[in-house]
Amino acid sequence: LKSPPNQSWVSEFILLGFSSDPTTNRILFIAFLLLYLSSVLGNGLIVTLICLDMHLHTSMYFFLCILSLLDMGSVTTTMPQMLVHLLAQSQTISFAGCWLQMYMFGALGLTESIFFVVMAYDRYVAICYPPRYAVILSWGLCTWLSAGTWACGFFFFVIHTFFTMRLPYCGLACMDTNLIAMVDLVISVFMVVAPLSLIVASYIRIAQAILKIKSMQPRCKAFSICASHLTVVTFFYAPATYIYIRPNSRYSPEQDKQISLFYNVFTVLLNPVVYILRNKDIKRAFLKVMQKLGQWNKCGT
Repeated sequence: LKSPPNQSWVSEFILLGFSSDPTTNRILFIAFLLLYLSSVLGNGLIVTLICLDMHLHTSMYFFLCILSLLDMGSVTTTMPQMLVHLLAQSQTISFAGCWLQMYMFGALGLTESIFFVVMAYDRYVAICYPPRYAVILSWGLCTWLSAGTWACGFFFFVIHTFFTMRLPYCGLACMDTNLIAMVDLVISVFMVVAPLSLIVASYIRIAQAILKIKSMQPRCKAFSICASHLTVVTFFYAPATYIYIRPNSRYSPEQDKQISLFYNVFTVLLNPVVYILRNKDIKRAFLKVMQKLGQWNKCGT
């Protein structure tokens, strides 16, 4: 971090990056650019298909649309800045820019963590109370649940950002960081422990309901409905648990870079891959859009 001459406050941070070799950075730039574009286009495709196809206007796909928007926001918060720094000579970021990026990334991550609980509740109602599914998860309730997760995520991470910004970054070693450590612990509980506990509780009830189904075909269909959500949840919470819950003695900056990259980029890319490949309704909507585009091209020629 840098501070102006004869000043005690920090004006910018130096980003170390993944490598100091220009050739390696160019290769990384191409790889990360492709990953970023694939993530944004894949999640954008899901949002577009859900908006265009009336058959997908249900609570399940409404929640999936919100998840895709969260993923696009999360990866866009960090990836463009990283791509610029891979090619630019300057490796600095302003103090305000750093904290804005940290706040947006953390708030979107916390929102998504809570939102997975909402999606688990949706699957719980669909499997355990199928006749009342549309009544229980009305559009009004879906809207309130979605707005509530966004409000909680952005509100709670304001607290973390506020306490972190109050730290003296010049002479940090002399500062008592017990308070910020306590705030981090509370955020970790809200981000990982509490949501994951609720998701596990929901799927225990779901598994009990599925095992009571005697016919094999409906049972397989019920498992298939939950498989995509479980896959995405696993790849989201596995790195998040390691980052936020692990002991301080196992802290490794280089390892954290790799895990954070997986957490930020590959998980976001995995979501559209899982839902597009495994979900018949999404694939059907995609084929319908392709057929319409083909018809329009024929009419144009």
